Amino acid sequence: MPLLRIRTRIEDRPGRLAGLTAALAEHGANILDLSVQVDTDGVVDEFVVDVRRGGAWPRELTAAIEAAGGRDTVVVPARPHELIDEPTRALALADRLRAEPRSLPAVLADLLRADSAAWVTGAAALREPRTARPDGAGLPSFELMVPVGPLRAVRLRRDGLPFTATEAARADAMVRALLPADGPRPTSRRVLLRDGTEVVVRPLERRDYAQVQAMHERCSPETRRARYFSPKPALPRRALDLFCEPAYGLTLVAEGPDGSVLALAHLMHVLEPGVAELAFLVEDAWQGRGLGRELTGLMLVLGRDRGLVELRATVLADNARMRRLLTRAGGRVRYAGDPAVVELRVRVDGRAADRAPRAG
Repeated sequence: MPLLRIRTRIEDRPGRLAGLTAALAEHGANILDLSVQVDTDGVVDEFVVDVRRGGAWPRELTAAIEAAGGRDTVVVPARPHELIDEPTRALALADRLRAEPRSLPAVLADLLRADSAAWVTGAAALREPRTARPDGAGLPSFELMVPVGPLRAVRLRRDGLPFTATEAARADAMVRALLPADGPRPTSRRVLLRDGTEVVVRPLERRDYAQVQAMHERCSPETRRARYFSPKPALPRRALDLFCEPAYGLTLVAEGPDGSVLALAHLMHVLEPGVAELAFLVEDAWQGRGLGRELTGLMLVLGRDRGLVELRATVLADNARMRRLLTRAGGRVRYAGDPAVVELRVRVDGRAADRAPRAG
């Protein structure tokens, strides 16, 4: 019975995965492994299946999956040793890397099941990855560049399957396991704004409740509406307690020279793996001075350190300031069913992901 690796992009809503699994079962494919990954255009489901005798072959499976709501579907051969538990495999590779730092290209190739891996230095390390699409019936070849310091990278190549944002984050995490630690990260840091004003950014604490309430009162109804979708005049105490819980995520405050709170920045966990929700509230008098840009950059760094793949912000469609802030950071706009609301998605690694060719 042949083993196949299937990757397809689906709309992130209830019932889509169930429809795909039913379509696979109907065509004689037994699911042996399933992973959910994040990419630049939604959720990518990856299956390893065995196809019983008389079952469908790749072309038929592709058509069945697309009919069930999948898109950009790719089906390639798989091998039995690929069925090892993914966390176990990653830990074993990290242990190998610590013992043999020079094996980084080979470890990254094993981690992402790449067909080849090679060091790249100089200006070539900054080059955008390429996609080679053959004229005949062969599979397209995809590249991923994994930075390993200034003007140095590992170039991975793989036939058939494009690299997802989740895979890029895994490769970056493996590289960070090899690089020497740069010492403990400060719990607070000083940020210099465009006008030369220095503010302190640090984690929110419960003792900040009065200062946060005072900031809310100083914010205009329009600013509060942009953050909360309503002109909420005050923050309930239970909300601040929640913002201080590590299980909820991370909330930072920005303090002005006089110690007053000027802004809140939230990185909130969601159910989707590798994703966090991003939100800001900046006092009116401190808008347009570069504080939002500094907070965005800091949240991207913290998100990457936490192993996240993508940050998402749900904003009102008329919130031009937030849309401009995140699109300048590489964010992409996705429109939902409500024309008054848009979602902005930002990859934390700054890469522009390659896209798989559409089937058909």
